[in-house]
Amino acid sequence: MAGTTGTDGAAGTTAAAVEEVMAELAALEDPRMREVNERHGDDHGVNLTKLRAVAKRLKTQQDLARGLWRTGDTAARLLALLICRPKAFERAELDTMLREARTPKVHDWLVNYVVKKSPHCEELRLAWFADSDPVVASAGWALTTERVAKKPDGLDLPGLLDAIEAEMKDAPERLQWAMNHCLAQIGIEHPEHRARAIGIGERLEVLKDYPTPANCTSPFAPAWIGEMVRRQQEK
Repeated sequence: MAGTTGTDGAAGTTAAAVEEVMAELAALEDPRMREVNERHGDDHGVNLTKLRAVAKRLKTQQDLARGLWRTGDTAARLLALLICRPKAFERAELDTMLREARTPKVHDWLVNYVVKKSPHCEELRLAWFADSDPVVASAGWALTTERVAKKPDGLDLPGLLDAIEAEMKDAPERLQWAMNHCLAQIGIEHPEHRARAIGIGERLEVLKDYPTPANCTSPFAPAWIGEMVRRQQEK
């Protein structure tokens, strides 16, 4: 993030606040939770309910959020995303933040809690969608999935299905998950493309054998589409 603006006194106050919050996060660290999180690629041990309680107390503080982000600490960055002001970030700043956000939870929260509320969202969607870095591209696909569901006008849905059909099978994991979500969303929300979306899922078999707990929907696109359409029809 960009540096804190204002007087030296304000910068000093922010630095002190960052130090105080970092000490609070350290006190909330739970080694067992860190062990669980690390299995999913997230290197922090702070209970997210407790983290949200800290954010609720701090309320919106953009300078503090920037300071916490600069620490590089995962728990601090998650807290920063909860207390920041999404519309206050410039496009280049959000682009830099996404490229710095290498853990799944920070990446997901940045896209869902900040970028989706930014006036730069559509520009970033287009830029990230075509990025050579598969983790960055996965953010572009996540934002595209949001548009498939909420603002599909102007999207080339057949073109998206073409790309998914050609690339999803061999895509790196994070990108593959994002493309699979988009495939399912197209099938769920757009009946005219449902048969093709299901057919692509059946042929590629991506996540077909993914272990899914009881009472949870499988991420295998044909099963996902079928279950969500069934629920829609029951309403």
